[in-house]
Amino acid sequence: MPVLSAAALLRLVLFAVPVDAAPPACEAGTHHLELTADTPGEALAVCIHPGLPTNFLFDAKLGRVELPAQERFRVIADETGLALVPTGALTPGERVQVRFTFQDGADPAGVRFLLVVHPSEAARLVQVTRQPRSLESYREGEQEARAEARRCGEDKARLEAECRGQRGLLGLLAQSLLGEGGITSKDIGQSVISRPGNTLESLEAHSYRLDTGRVEGGRKVVRLMVTQQLRNHGSAPWTPGGAVLVGPKGEEWKALGVWTQQPIAPGKRRSVGMEVEMPEEAARGTFTLKWWGQEAGGGSEHFDGVTFP
Repeated sequence: MPVLSAAALLRLVLFAVPVDAAPPACEAGTHHLELTADTPGEALAVCIHPGLPTNFLFDAKLGRVELPAQERFRVIADETGLALVPTGALTPGERVQVRFTFQDGADPAGVRFLLVVHPSEAARLVQVTRQPRSLESYREGEQEARAEARRCGEDKARLEAECRGQRGLLGLLAQSLLGEGGITSKDIGQSVISRPGNTLESLEAHSYRLDTGRVEGGRKVVRLMVTQQLRNHGSAPWTPGGAVLVGPKGEEWKALGVWTQQPIAPGKRRSVGMEVEMPEEAARGTFTLKWWGQEAGGGSEHFDGVTFP
């Protein structure tokens, strides 16, 4: 579907949504909703997840969409459909209410949904009709739902196996897809130095930058990643449990996530990665990367000389 400008058919309007109540239960997959004059007015819960598109399809032309915090979504729309792709700025359990209003003014004039941020899944398709559906249509919808559920299960299994639950740059790293459009990289293996006293030695290192397209507080946000080949000189296996980037002025940026294929056995080398977000101007200069392991009693590992493209 084409991306419409602000002057196109859909107009996004910000409005406040109460957040004190607990999020309602919701299900991933495909939803079919038939609107009538007697359809209850409460919002239907729909699961969403950062980075995954949720598509809304209607049998009538849309006139208006009311969406709060629109800057936290990528919106792809046409007259009878809308795809919402939430960003990483949304947190699990958060609720966002969206209202669709139709152009023709017929009853019902619109419909509301409560978008519930799920920790791992998202509804792929929400199909809304205002005309009675035939028995054949219901059968087709059931077949589509079963096929969609099967695809979702396959996608989930693949992502868990290949990405170990990671998304963003770490997900691309896990699937060997780095180098796709919009990602810049830099070989920093010569500049990254393992501090004396480290159990781990940095053999190779690369840094990556991705423009998220988001602006927060008037500042452009970028996503950064550091990958390393580490050798374990200790006597026990080491598994990354977390990481922090320490900036030139001592400011700390906690990792959104860390990744490795498997624990690093004593004497062995493995690839690891960590990912952060920060304002574009903060990504300049030289950083220190601080790792800590999952194992109890383990100390932190420090690597100086990290820079980004």
